[in-house]
Amino acid sequence: MSALRALATSPEARGLEDDAAVIEIGGETLVLTHDTLVDGVHVLEGQDPADIAWKLVAVNLSDLAAKGAEPVGILVSHMLGDDDHRFIAGLREICETYDVPLLGGDTVRAEGRRVWGCTAIGRAAHRPVPSRSGATAGDTIYLGGPIGRAMTGFESLRDDGEQDDTSYRRPTPQLELGEKLASLVTAMMDVSDGLLLDASRIAHASQVTLSLSSKALEPLAPQGRLDEALRWGDDYVLICTGPARLEAELPLTPIGEVLPRGAAAVMLDGEPPHGDLGYTH
Repeated sequence: MSALRALATSPEARGLEDDAAVIEIGGETLVLTHDTLVDGVHVLEGQDPADIAWKLVAVNLSDLAAKGAEPVGILVSHMLGDDDHRFIAGLREICETYDVPLLGGDTVRAEGRRVWGCTAIGRAAHRPVPSRSGATAGDTIYLGGPIGRAMTGFESLRDDGEQDDTSYRRPTPQLELGEKLASLVTAMMDVSDGLLLDASRIAHASQVTLSLSSKALEPLAPQGRLDEALRWGDDYVLICTGPARLEAELPLTPIGEVLPRGAAAVMLDGEPPHGDLGYTH
């Protein structure tokens, strides 16, 4: 990753630290992001291609949501294989649900694990576009929804269980919330690799410590599984920092506070969390 950052010298790339590029063009501010899914890594082997298409687009729209951007369109790379008609069906569904046009992309045929890519283009709702680097000591930390539902959904889908698996198969990008937050927050991103790890990314970018409260987080996680939910990821809810009492105006839960930079980037109940913070590539 350090070698790629050395190439990404344009300020629009934001040092490859922000999950998106921000480009000023003709009086507009465009946000561009790209994510890839690998069969058996980001989705279960044998999973319905309609769900894969949905998730592929949704995770990119979630990156736009974290920048408070309105989707303009997507480009999709699809590796051909079995049940391609199901991939098209899922792609149609999510494009219609979020009114996002398919602008182009590519199809390929190859051996081995299937891989899919998507580039999403958005129009910023507010300038400056939110980043990970603006959190300030004294800010409140907020979460835009529950964590751990993708984890339990994955387990149910893997084990052919009866628990709702929608959050894993078809995540919901918080586009409307992101647009409303864009002018209010000091830092924002989506939770994709685990709340603790993604909180640490805001902390590192902002040179602060994010202090989280398990008491505030427990109602947002599956009962008795907060520790796992904090690290599992795939939640695609927004985490942001900003002034107090934003929860009075928007569907947010205060989960902690921003402190001056200490020995650890993230604290949980006053202590550095043990073990891995989340999913690393």
